[in-house]
Amino acid sequence: MASLPVLFEDNHLLVINKPAMLPTMGVAEDRESVLTVAKAYLKEKYNKPGNVYLGVVSRLDAPVTGVLVIARTSKAASRLTEQFRETEVQKIYWAVVAGAINPPAGRLVNFVRKDERNRKMHVCTAGSPEAKEARLTYRTLSPQGHHCLLEVILETGRKHQIRLQLSEAGHPVIGDRKYGGTTDFSRGIALHSRSVSFRHPVLKTELTFTAEPPASWSRFRLPT
Repeated sequence: MASLPVLFEDNHLLVINKPAMLPTMGVAEDRESVLTVAKAYLKEKYNKPGNVYLGVVSRLDAPVTGVLVIARTSKAASRLTEQFRETEVQKIYWAVVAGAINPPAGRLVNFVRKDERNRKMHVCTAGSPEAKEARLTYRTLSPQGHHCLLEVILETGRKHQIRLQLSEAGHPVIGDRKYGGTTDFSRGIALHSRSVSFRHPVLKTELTFTAEPPASWSRFRLPT
C-alpha cells in the first residue's frame, strides 16, 4: 500500500504531502487512492472498528504532488468546504514550465469549460455554455535553462486550471503531455502544491502547511 507522508494530524484534520500518481478519490474499488490509503492508516493507528470517516475538501490531480487537506469529521468538512468555496484558502503551487515566461510575473485570466469525453479542460469564450472564469497569478522564482520555476497562486479553483492556463500561455508544465508538455519527467508532472493556508475549522487558528517537492525534483534548482 502507498505511504502518505503526514504533515499534521489532530482530531479534526489530516494534512498530507501527496505522492505523484495517487488519485485523491473516485477510482475503481481495486485501485488505491488518497482516501482509501488514509482511511487504512487511521484505522490501523487508532484501532478503529467499522468505517473511518474522511471528508475530501479539495483535490489534487493524480500526477500532482504536495499539500492536501482532509477533514476527519463532518463538521470540519463542512467548515473547510465553505472556506475553499469562498476562496478564503490560500493555495501556493510550484510549477516548472517549458521556456522562460514573459513577463516574469503576471496574472492569467481565461474562461474554461470541461470536455468530459476526453477528461480535459479547454479554454473557451466567456459566452460558451458552462464557461467558468479561471484566474491565477504567477512569478518566476528561478530560470532552469530551457525551463523556469514559477510560484503560482490560485484565485479560483477550476479543474486542471494551472496546467491548462500555463499551457495556453505557451509554457506547459514539464511532463504534462495531456496539456502540451513534450519534456519527459520521471514520475507525475512538475507541479507541486507547495503550501496551503486556512483557518482551523474548530479552533479558528490560522494554519499554514508547507511540503517539500519529491525526489524527482532534484534535477531542478530550488529556492533555499
